[in-house]
Amino acid sequence: MSAAVTRNAGRRAILPHWATLPVVFGGIIVLLWVVVGITIPLWTPYDPTMLAGGRFQPPNASHWLGTDALGRDVLTRTLYGVRHSLPIAALVIFCAVLIGGTLGAIAGFVGGLVDSIIMRLVDVTLSFPPILLAMAVTAALGPGLGNAAIAMVIVWWPIYARLMRAQVLSVREREHVEAAIAAGATRPRVLTKHILPLCWSPIIVNATMDFGQVVLLAASLSFIGLGAVPPTPEWGQMISDGALHFYRWWIAAGPGIAILSIVLGFNFLGDGLRDFLDPRSK
Repeated sequence: MSAAVTRNAGRRAILPHWATLPVVFGGIIVLLWVVVGITIPLWTPYDPTMLAGGRFQPPNASHWLGTDALGRDVLTRTLYGVRHSLPIAALVIFCAVLIGGTLGAIAGFVGGLVDSIIMRLVDVTLSFPPILLAMAVTAALGPGLGNAAIAMVIVWWPIYARLMRAQVLSVREREHVEAAIAAGATRPRVLTKHILPLCWSPIIVNATMDFGQVVLLAASLSFIGLGAVPPTPEWGQMISDGALHFYRWWIAAGPGIAILSIVLGFNFLGDGLRDFLDPRSK
């Protein structure tokens, strides 16, 4: 009994409490996809946009996920898809956090009329279903990953504005903030040095978990023809091609599994970050 207790205590000492199996699993998934996206041109035998074999070949030794309607290797296109999905998601999350976080911080700190104007704009934007708003904006701007990214930033920034405002409101009444104001610190300095550093934990967690959702929304826009333009190897567009030939299951299987793994990976990472950054769990 004592030996078992000692072994368990040793494991707890080696691994922090937040490093659970799902977190490790999610981190491995994300890391693998990042490595694949960086290195795939060095080792893939096929070009994602060029003919690699006969049309509609089922999975075989030469094409592990078969070929599509144009004879392109499905596995190669699936792996190349991460080079479009992850950068677009990173850009959308960065811009949404920058815009929403800035406006939310101003609204929470300044208050009054400024707060009312910003939050009414947030309420109007959030009143639309995200997918419908993204579709409307992308349809107005025209198909393309760049326009899809703009549409997704418009969808996501109000979420971070509301979250940052709530954090600023909860921090600005603390004693150290009042002490800084009493000491004569300027309002911009109080906001940037004494309030914002305490507001980023939930923003980081939310951004991590939203990463997979942005990938999913980008794929949805491409699926209906409002995202990537052919012959770009993008997961949503590949699933759309597979839907046209649903009895050739392998065309959509690869990108579908890729999207699932990305969403799961970032959700698991977000759970781990929430436990790691939660001061109550220290």
